[in-house]
Amino acid sequence: MLSYRHTFHAGNHADVLKHLCLYLVLRYYNRKDKPYWYIDTHAGAGCYSINSTYAKKTGEYEQGFARLLTSEKPLVSPLNDFVQTIQTITHNQAIYLGSPLIAAHLLREKDKIRLFEKHTTDFPILNQACQSYRHKTIIKQEDGFQGLISLLPPPTRRAVTLIDPSYETEDDYHQVSGTLKKALKRFANGCYMVWYPMLNKEGSQQLPEQLKKIAPHYLNAVLQVKGHSDNGFGMNVSGMFIINPPYLLAEELQQALPQLVEILQQDQHASYLLQNQTE
Repeated sequence: MLSYRHTFHAGNHADVLKHLCLYLVLRYYNRKDKPYWYIDTHAGAGCYSINSTYAKKTGEYEQGFARLLTSEKPLVSPLNDFVQTIQTITHNQAIYLGSPLIAAHLLREKDKIRLFEKHTTDFPILNQACQSYRHKTIIKQEDGFQGLISLLPPPTRRAVTLIDPSYETEDDYHQVSGTLKKALKRFANGCYMVWYPMLNKEGSQQLPEQLKKIAPHYLNAVLQVKGHSDNGFGMNVSGMFIINPPYLLAEELQQALPQLVEILQQDQHASYLLQNQTE
Protein backbone atom coordinates (compact mmCIF):
# COMPACT_ATOMS: atom_id res chain seq x y z
CA MET A 1 0.00 0.00 0.00
CA LEU A 2 1.38 3.39 -1.01
CA SER A 3 -0.92 5.67 1.05
CA TYR A 4 0.03 8.61 -1.15
CA ARG A 5 -2.26 11.33 0.12
CA HIS A 6 -1.31 14.74 -1.27
CA THR A 7 -0.85 16.32 2.13
CA PHE A 8 1.91 13.90 3.13
CA HIS A 9 4.27 14.76 0.27
CA ALA A 10 3.41 18.28 -0.88
CA GLY A 11 6.15 19.94 -2.88
CA ASN A 12 8.35 16.88 -3.30
CA HIS A 13 10.09 15.94 -6.56
CA ALA A 14 6.98 14.12 -7.82
CA ASP A 15 4.87 17.23 -7.26
CA VAL A 16 7.41 19.34 -9.10
CA LEU A 17 7.23 17.08 -12.15
CA LYS A 18 3.44 16.90 -12.03
CA HIS A 19 2.84 20.60 -11.56
CA LEU A 20 5.48 21.67 -14.05
CA CYS A 21 3.73 19.55 -16.70
CA LEU A 22 0.33 20.88 -15.64
CA TYR A 23 1.53 24.47 -15.80
CA LEU A 24 2.99 24.05 -19.29
CA VAL A 25 -0.12 22.32 -20.64
CA LEU A 26 -2.52 24.92 -19.26
CA ARG A 27 -0.33 27.75 -20.47
CA TYR A 28 -0.50 26.27 -23.96
CA TYR A 29 -4.29 25.93 -23.81
CA ASN A 30 -4.51 29.61 -22.89
CA ARG A 31 -2.87 30.55 -26.19
CA LYS A 32 -6.12 29.95 -28.06
CA ASP A 33 -9.09 32.20 -27.45
CA LYS A 34 -11.60 29.34 -27.33
CA PRO A 35 -12.60 28.35 -23.75
CA TYR A 36 -11.82 24.97 -22.23
CA TRP A 37 -12.51 22.88 -19.14
CA TYR A 38 -10.09 21.66 -16.49
CA ILE A 39 -11.15 18.43 -14.78
CA ASP A 40 -9.34 17.07 -11.71
CA THR A 41 -10.47 13.58 -10.66
CA HIS A 42 -8.62 13.50 -7.32
CA ALA A 43 -8.17 17.12 -6.36
CA GLY A 44 -6.91 16.76 -2.79
CA ALA A 45 -7.07 19.70 -0.38
CA GLY A 46 -5.88 22.34 -2.85
CA CYS A 47 -3.06 23.77 -0.73
CA TYR A 48 -0.75 22.44 1.95
CA SER A 49 1.32 23.85 4.79
CA ILE A 50 5.06 23.40 4.35
CA ASN A 51 5.49 23.95 8.10
CA SER A 52 3.23 21.11 9.21
CA THR A 53 4.62 18.44 11.51
CA TYR A 54 4.61 15.86 8.75
CA ALA A 55 6.21 18.19 6.20
CA LYS A 56 9.01 18.99 8.63
CA LYS A 57 9.46 15.31 9.42
CA THR A 58 9.79 14.11 5.85
CA GLY A 59 11.75 17.07 4.47
CA GLU A 60 10.34 16.33 1.02
CA TYR A 61 9.44 19.94 0.25
CA GLU A 62 12.96 21.08 1.13
CA GLN A 63 14.41 18.45 -1.20
CA GLY A 64 11.88 19.23 -3.91
CA PHE A 65 10.33 22.57 -4.83
CA ALA A 66 12.42 24.53 -2.30
CA ARG A 67 15.54 23.71 -4.29
CA LEU A 68 14.13 25.52 -7.30
CA LEU A 69 13.58 28.59 -5.12
CA THR A 70 17.16 28.56 -3.85
CA SER A 71 18.95 27.61 -7.08
CA GLU A 72 22.07 29.71 -7.60
CA LYS A 73 21.93 29.26 -11.36
CA PRO A 74 19.36 31.10 -13.46
CA LEU A 75 16.49 28.78 -14.32
CA VAL A 76 15.69 27.95 -17.92
CA SER A 77 12.52 29.56 -19.20
CA PRO A 78 9.97 26.77 -18.53
CA LEU A 79 11.21 26.24 -14.96
CA ASN A 80 11.56 29.94 -14.23
CA ASP A 81 8.07 30.74 -15.51
CA PHE A 82 6.62 27.89 -13.44
CA VAL A 83 8.38 28.97 -10.23
CA GLN A 84 7.46 32.63 -10.71
CA THR A 85 3.82 31.70 -11.23
CA ILE A 86 3.69 29.64 -8.03
CA GLN A 87 5.30 32.47 -6.06
CA THR A 88 2.84 34.96 -7.50
CA ILE A 89 -0.11 32.87 -6.36
CA THR A 90 1.20 32.12 -2.86
CA HIS A 91 2.65 35.58 -2.14
CA ASN A 92 5.52 33.79 -0.39
CA GLN A 93 3.20 32.25 2.21
CA ALA A 94 4.33 29.00 3.85
CA ILE A 95 2.12 26.87 1.63
CA TYR A 96 2.51 24.69 -1.40
CA LEU A 97 -0.25 24.70 -3.99
CA GLY A 98 -2.05 21.63 -5.23
CA SER A 99 -3.19 21.21 -8.81
CA PRO A 100 -6.69 22.77 -8.29
CA LEU A 101 -5.35 26.15 -7.20
CA ILE A 102 -2.64 26.21 -9.85
CA ALA A 103 -5.33 25.58 -12.45
CA ALA A 104 -7.76 28.07 -10.89
CA HIS A 105 -5.14 30.79 -11.14
CA LEU A 106 -4.23 29.97 -14.75
CA LEU A 107 -7.68 29.43 -16.21
CA ARG A 108 -9.42 32.49 -17.62
CA GLU A 109 -12.88 33.80 -16.72
CA LYS A 110 -14.47 31.99 -19.66
CA ASP A 111 -12.92 28.63 -18.76
CA LYS A 112 -14.50 26.14 -16.35
CA ILE A 113 -13.11 23.99 -13.53
CA ARG A 114 -14.61 20.70 -12.35
CA LEU A 115 -13.07 19.12 -9.24
CA PHE A 116 -13.72 15.78 -7.53
CA GLU A 117 -12.50 14.75 -4.07
CA LYS A 118 -14.02 11.97 -1.95
CA HIS A 119 -11.81 12.22 1.14
CA THR A 120 -13.82 13.53 4.08
CA THR A 121 -10.91 15.54 5.49
CA ASP A 122 -9.65 17.04 2.24
CA PHE A 123 -13.02 17.95 0.70
CA PRO A 124 -13.99 20.80 3.09
CA ILE A 125 -10.45 22.23 2.91
CA LEU A 126 -10.60 22.16 -0.87
CA ASN A 127 -14.03 23.74 -0.83
CA GLN A 128 -12.77 26.61 1.30
CA ALA A 129 -9.53 27.04 -0.67
CA CYS A 130 -11.48 27.53 -3.91
CA GLN A 131 -13.92 30.15 -2.61
CA SER A 132 -12.37 32.91 -4.70
CA TYR A 133 -12.87 30.87 -7.86
CA ARG A 134 -16.43 29.62 -7.30
CA HIS A 135 -17.76 31.56 -10.28
CA LYS A 136 -15.97 29.14 -12.58
CA THR A 137 -15.56 26.11 -10.31
CA ILE A 138 -17.82 23.21 -9.31
CA ILE A 139 -16.54 20.86 -6.59
CA LYS A 140 -18.15 17.50 -5.88
CA GLN A 141 -17.49 14.96 -3.13
CA GLU A 142 -17.81 12.07 -5.53
CA ASP A 143 -15.79 9.36 -7.23
CA GLY A 144 -13.60 11.17 -9.72
CA PHE A 145 -13.32 8.27 -12.16
CA GLN A 146 -17.07 8.12 -12.64
CA GLY A 147 -17.35 11.90 -12.48
CA LEU A 148 -14.94 12.33 -15.38
CA ILE A 149 -16.95 10.07 -17.67
CA SER A 150 -20.16 11.91 -16.81
CA LEU A 151 -18.65 15.19 -18.02
CA LEU A 152 -17.45 13.99 -21.41
CA PRO A 153 -17.52 15.35 -23.99
CA PRO A 154 -17.44 18.89 -22.55
CA PRO A 155 -19.54 21.57 -24.31
CA THR A 156 -16.37 23.43 -25.30
CA ARG A 157 -14.84 20.36 -26.99
CA ARG A 158 -11.56 21.41 -25.34
CA ALA A 159 -10.49 19.99 -21.99
CA VAL A 160 -7.48 19.11 -19.86
CA THR A 161 -7.95 16.30 -17.33
CA LEU A 162 -5.60 15.42 -14.47
CA ILE A 163 -5.92 11.92 -13.01
CA ASP A 164 -3.94 11.62 -9.80
CA PRO A 165 -5.35 9.00 -7.39
CA SER A 166 -3.69 7.84 -4.19
CA TYR A 167 -2.80 4.40 -5.63
CA GLU A 168 -3.44 2.90 -2.20
CA THR A 169 -4.73 -0.31 -3.79
CA GLU A 170 -4.09 -2.24 -6.98
CA ASP A 171 -7.60 -1.33 -8.10
CA ASP A 172 -6.52 2.30 -8.60
CA TYR A 173 -4.19 1.23 -11.41
CA HIS A 174 -6.97 -0.71 -13.13
CA GLN A 175 -9.36 2.20 -12.61
CA VAL A 176 -6.96 4.59 -14.33
CA SER A 177 -6.56 2.53 -17.49
CA GLY A 178 -10.22 1.49 -17.60
CA THR A 179 -11.45 5.03 -17.11
CA LEU A 180 -9.18 6.37 -19.83
CA LYS A 181 -10.45 3.79 -22.32
CA LYS A 182 -13.99 5.01 -21.67
CA ALA A 183 -12.92 8.66 -21.74
CA LEU A 184 -11.16 8.34 -25.09
CA LYS A 185 -14.24 6.73 -26.63
CA ARG A 186 -16.37 9.68 -25.51
CA PHE A 187 -13.82 12.42 -26.13
CA ALA A 188 -10.84 11.29 -28.17
CA ASN A 189 -9.28 14.75 -28.57
CA GLY A 190 -9.00 15.68 -24.91
CA CYS A 191 -5.67 16.10 -23.15
CA TYR A 192 -5.41 13.54 -20.33
CA MET A 193 -2.62 13.78 -17.78
CA VAL A 194 -1.91 10.83 -15.50
CA TRP A 195 0.46 11.01 -12.56
CA TYR A 196 1.74 7.61 -11.40
CA PRO A 197 4.35 6.20 -8.99
CA MET A 198 6.91 3.66 -10.13
CA LEU A 199 6.93 1.00 -7.44
CA ASN A 200 7.97 -2.62 -7.16
CA LYS A 201 4.44 -3.89 -7.66
CA GLU A 202 2.62 -5.31 -10.65
CA GLY A 203 0.02 -2.60 -11.16
CA SER A 204 2.58 0.18 -10.99
CA GLN A 205 4.96 -1.48 -13.41
CA GLN A 206 2.26 -2.30 -15.95
CA LEU A 207 0.34 0.99 -15.99
CA PRO A 208 2.59 2.96 -18.40
CA GLU A 209 2.60 0.09 -20.89
CA GLN A 210 -1.18 -0.26 -20.65
CA LEU A 211 -1.59 3.44 -21.32
CA LYS A 212 0.71 3.29 -24.34
CA LYS A 213 -1.58 0.67 -25.90
CA ILE A 214 -4.64 2.91 -25.76
CA ALA A 215 -2.98 6.25 -26.59
CA PRO A 216 -1.95 6.93 -30.21
CA HIS A 217 -0.30 10.21 -29.16
CA TYR A 218 1.45 10.47 -25.81
CA LEU A 219 4.34 11.93 -23.86
CA ASN A 220 5.76 10.01 -20.91
CA ALA A 221 8.03 11.92 -18.53
CA VAL A 222 9.70 9.97 -15.71
CA LEU A 223 11.76 11.50 -12.89
CA GLN A 224 13.95 9.40 -10.61
CA VAL A 225 15.55 10.73 -7.45
CA LYS A 226 17.51 8.10 -5.54
CA GLY A 227 18.37 8.81 -1.95
CA HIS A 228 15.33 10.98 -1.29
CA SER A 229 13.53 8.24 0.60
CA ASP A 230 16.50 7.25 2.75
CA ASN A 231 14.70 8.89 5.67
CA GLY A 232 11.96 6.30 5.34
CA PHE A 233 9.46 8.51 3.54
CA GLY A 234 8.47 9.24 -0.03
CA MET A 235 9.44 7.32 -3.16
CA ASN A 236 12.15 7.43 -5.76
CA VAL A 237 10.42 7.40 -9.14
CA SER A 238 7.25 8.92 -10.55
CA GLY A 239 5.93 9.69 -13.99
CA MET A 240 3.54 11.90 -15.93
CA PHE A 241 1.81 10.16 -18.83
CA ILE A 242 0.12 12.70 -21.08
CA ILE A 243 -2.28 11.64 -23.82
CA ASN A 244 -2.70 14.14 -26.69
CA PRO A 245 0.01 16.47 -25.35
CA PRO A 246 0.43 19.99 -26.75
CA TYR A 247 2.99 19.89 -29.52
CA LEU A 248 5.34 22.26 -27.66
CA LEU A 249 5.40 20.22 -24.44
CA ALA A 250 8.11 17.75 -25.46
CA GLU A 251 10.42 20.60 -26.43
CA GLU A 252 9.77 22.50 -23.20
CA LEU A 253 10.34 19.44 -21.02
CA GLN A 254 13.49 18.58 -22.93
CA GLN A 255 14.73 22.00 -21.96
CA ALA A 256 13.54 21.91 -18.35
CA LEU A 257 14.19 18.35 -17.15
CA PRO A 258 18.01 18.29 -17.44
CA GLN A 259 18.27 21.38 -15.24
CA LEU A 260 15.64 20.06 -12.84
CA VAL A 261 17.69 16.89 -12.43
CA GLU A 262 20.83 18.95 -11.84
CA ILE A 263 19.11 20.98 -9.12
CA LEU A 264 17.54 18.01 -7.35
CA GLN A 265 20.66 15.85 -7.20
CA GLN A 266 22.67 17.93 -4.71
CA ASP A 267 22.96 15.06 -2.20
CA GLN A 268 21.05 12.51 -4.27
CA HIS A 269 21.19 10.91 -7.68
CA ALA A 270 18.57 12.14 -10.12
CA SER A 271 17.75 11.23 -13.71
CA TYR A 272 14.90 11.55 -16.17
CA LEU A 273 13.34 9.75 -19.12
CA LEU A 274 11.23 11.39 -21.81
CA GLN A 275 9.30 9.26 -24.31
CA ASN A 276 7.36 10.90 -27.11
CA GLN A 277 4.93 9.05 -29.41
CA THR A 278 3.42 11.28 -32.07
CA GLU A 279 2.10 8.74 -34.57
